[in-house]
Amino acid sequence: MVAHRVRVVIPPHLRALAHVEGEVGLDVALDAHGRLTQRAVLDALEARYPMLCGAIRDHVTHERRAFIRFFACQEDLSLESPDATLPDAVTSGAEPFLVVGALAGG
Repeated sequence: MVAHRVRVVIPPHLRALAHVEGEVGLDVALDAHGRLTQRAVLDALEARYPMLCGAIRDHVTHERRAFIRFFACQEDLSLESPDATLPDAVTSGAEPFLVVGALAGG
């Protein structure tokens, strides 16, 4: 199984929950087709920091929580399939995968 070192940035409230500071480095396995996907990154993040289970994705459906967004390479990937391939810059470690807490209000 091939794994890539991926940089992940999570919002401050999730960093506090996971007891980490700054960026997180994860070894993430490629899928059966040799691709790095959102699902693989989030699975690795939740495996390493189980306290984040349910905070980013729903416990049962594993769908993204409403006020969480995903970005990479200045692109909003929030509405992409969890099995879509992430940009090469994320796979190479040149760019981080960003988990961002969306803001709402009026």
